Formats: sequence, C-alpha cells, structure tokens
Amino acid sequence: MSELIATLNTYVWSPPLVFLCLGAGVYFSIRSRFVQVRQIPTMIKQLVGGEKSDDGVSSFQALAISLAGRVGTGNIAGVATAIAFGGPGALFWMWVMAFLGASTSFVECTLGQIYKERDRLTGEYRGGPAYYFSRAWAHTRFALAGRVYGLAFAAVTVLACGLLMPMVQANSMAVAMDGAWGVQPWVAAVGIVIVLAFVIIGGVKRIATFATVVVPFMAIVYIAAALIVMAFNASAVPEVFKLVIASAFGLEAGIGGAVGAAIMWGVKRGIYSNEAGQGTGPHAAAAAEVSHPAKQGLVQAFAVYVDTLFVCSATGFLILSTGAYRVFDGDDQTAPVIADGGALTGDPTVGPAYPQQGFDTVFNGAGASFIAISLAFFCFTTIVAYYYMAETNLRFLLGRAATFVIPGLNSPLGRTLTILLQALILVSVAMGAVSEAKDAWAMGDLGVGLMAWLNVLGILVLQNAAFAALRDFERQQKLGIDPQFDPAGLGIVGADFWDKRAEERRTDPVDA
Repeated sequence: MSELIATLNTYVWSPPLVFLCLGAGVYFSIRSRFVQVRQIPTMIKQLVGGEKSDDGVSSFQALAISLAGRVGTGNIAGVATAIAFGGPGALFWMWVMAFLGASTSFVECTLGQIYKERDRLTGEYRGGPAYYFSRAWAHTRFALAGRVYGLAFAAVTVLACGLLMPMVQANSMAVAMDGAWGVQPWVAAVGIVIVLAFVIIGGVKRIATFATVVVPFMAIVYIAAALIVMAFNASAVPEVFKLVIASAFGLEAGIGGAVGAAIMWGVKRGIYSNEAGQGTGPHAAAAAEVSHPAKQGLVQAFAVYVDTLFVCSATGFLILSTGAYRVFDGDDQTAPVIADGGALTGDPTVGPAYPQQGFDTVFNGAGASFIAISLAFFCFTTIVAYYYMAETNLRFLLGRAATFVIPGLNSPLGRTLTILLQALILVSVAMGAVSEAKDAWAMGDLGVGLMAWLNVLGILVLQNAAFAALRDFERQQKLGIDPQFDPAGLGIVGADFWDKRAEERRTDPVDA
C-alpha cells in the first residue's frame, strides 16, 4: 500500500501541478489588478464588521473555520519538511505561493459564495467547489458535464477530508506528544477521538464557535513564542534572509543545484499549508452571511496571509535562526545531508522534532512540550475543519435523497450517512495516530493533490463570475454604499440563492 500511494503521488504531484498552481496565481493576480494588495483595508474592515444570521456564520467565524483548516501540521512539521528536502529557499517559494495564492483564494471563495445553497436538513448555508461546478452550468448545455464534475470533486473531497488528510494531522499530534511526554500513540489516538467526537456532533454552529475561540488564540501564542526565540537570535535574522533568498535562486554554495527542489517543495507545502486553490476554503466561505460574495472572497484571501506569511514564516525563521535544520539531497532522510544548521542533536525524524529543538535553544527543555501543545491545537482544529468539508460534500452527493427517510430507522438518509462519516473520520484519526509518519504524509499529499487538480482547472473555467462580482463590488464601493449582490444584473446564472434574495430586496427593501 505504501508503494502504491508513493507511486500515485509521483503522478499527482508532478511538475505540471506546480506550474498550474503558480500560473493560475499569476494570472488571477494580473486579472484582478492584484486585489490581494489593493483591498487589504477592506479585508480587515470586513473581519471587524461582518454580518451574521441564524442560517449563516459571521465573516470572522467563517475566517476562523477556514484558518482551522489552513493552520495545522503544515505550518510546523510541513515547514520543517520543506526546508529539509527543498532547502531554506523553499520558504521563499512558500511566500510566493501565499502572495499569488491569495488571488486564487479570492476567486474560489467568491465562487463559493455566489453558488451557495441552503442545507435541506438544517437550513444552514452550504457551498464549495462541487456546488459551483454544478450550479454554474445548471442552465446551459453543459449542465450534465458540470454535475458530473461536481460529483467527482465531492467524492474526492469526502475521501480526502474524511479519510486521507486527517491521518497526517493525527500523526503529527501523536509524534509530538510521544516525543514530549512519552505518550503512547494509541493513548493519544483515544484522547483525540473522544474530544473530536464531541465537537463534530454539534454541527457547523459548534464548529464555528470552537474555531472562533481556539484559532486566534493559538496562532497569536505560537507567533509570539517564535518571535521571542527570534529575538534571542536577532543577529542571525539578516543571515537567514540572505540564506533563504540565495537558496531559492541557487546562489547558496552546497545547495545551489536544488532550485527545482526548492520550488517543488515550497509550492507543495505552501498549498498544503495555506490551501489556496485546493478547494477547501470555499466551504467555509459559503457558510458566511454577507451582502455580497466578494466580501467573503476578500476575507478568505487574507486568511492565506495569516497562514503563510505569519505562522509558516514564524516556524521557518525559528528553525533557520537557531540552526535546527538539515537539508537532504533527496526526498527522504536516507539521502545524503548537503547542509546542516549545526543545532540538531542525534538523528531526529524530519517534522516536529526540528522546531522542538529550535525552541530548546532558548527555552531549554520546553521546546518539545510547547510544540506538542501547539500541534495539539493546530492539528485538532484542522481535523474539525476537514470534517465540516467532508460533511458538506456528502450533502452534495446525496442531493434531494438526503431527506429520504429510511424505512425502519425513522431517520433521514442524510443524517444516517452523516453518522457514518463521523465514524469514518474518527477511525481515520485513530489510524493516523498509530501509523508511520511517512505513510501518513503520503496519504495527505495525495488528497491535497487530487483536490487541487480538479479545483484549479475548474475555477479557470468559471473565473468570469468571480471577476464580475469583484467589478460590481468595487463599483458600489466607490459610490460609498454597502455593496449588494444581484447576479441577474451581471449575467451570472445558476446563483439561485442570490437571485431569490435580490428579488426579495426589490419587492420588500426593508425586510431584505
């Protein structure tokens, strides 16, 4: 099985996917006139003063759900892995992927809002790539193709978010706990499963509340601690910048020939971390209550910055400024070491051990515990977000059948299968906690890659709706009014939720 997954990954994570993600980011940035820079004030304003309703969460809550999925083991163990196999320059390409990916995130998350629907069972807002692939072509001759493409994405996402990707997060938690406190992986698995079951059974409202409380707190504490370590190594920070840039462009002696590896690992781990283009962000974006889809698109673009420019950078500088890294001339630890920061002791496995030893250089003996606690928060919230995405796509797969009552069970099919999905993700977490780290990462990479292929290709086709929404938003913004969305006026079809809302606003402006 390990060999099969590794072989599949070589096809999924081939250079064409890297070029596709980078190219899409460049194109979307140029077409939007670098919206990820121009609209930063609006992003922050929307976070502070966003709407909320009984059916949808606030913009900040949607951001928190999104960050719960973005900020996970990729921000700690993933950065360490990128540096180990791609060199320090991989961090630079993670930054590039974040900057370009912010525009990609805007496009996909705006589409998520445009084509969202109400859940037939709960009344909550649901949306994501499967929904916009299906709805955008619903009233055209490509309706069947769009439906099939949406079903394919939904099936892949249920598999990736319900089974493959949670394994990586659980494995990193278990490895860190074992290294810090000697907790056996099976004990960690039991604890994670119990707490996770409590959160996910509560539905999207409990998930949003949980994420709103935990995500900002954990990110601030982690960044603050990393900055303290960097302050103690302030003299090394300029050299770290030089090392990152030189390595990124092959100018660093000893690892100069690894430019391709730096780009590959930077983009690969950048996508895994900030998830721009992967298709996960639109699920949280669709859950938000806003008056215009572009508002949430902007908020989710900002989420990419928080994830990579803040949290991943904190980890990268922590590792590099303390010398707690090694660079291998290959994709695993059996390859020769071509660069060594000099601070690692023994032969630690690439992952949480690197930042753990980095923290230990300043807080002797506390690094293992701090990283274990950080990963416990980061990874757990990511698993919760994965469950929400898997459930959303399960609802899409079921469609109208979700309300069908199974004879003898007296329960809608949707609720019954949701319980089975909850059981699946709990099993996945338990398996991941006791698996080999290499196998768990391979599973996660496969899930991310499959989703990215389907989503990026799809949004390149559907991008016009997102940019029409952006132009409409900025037009109303210049007029000094609170932007309201009317898809019919923009020639956007298939946005049934917004068509109905616009009609209600025309017939009863006060209530709307």
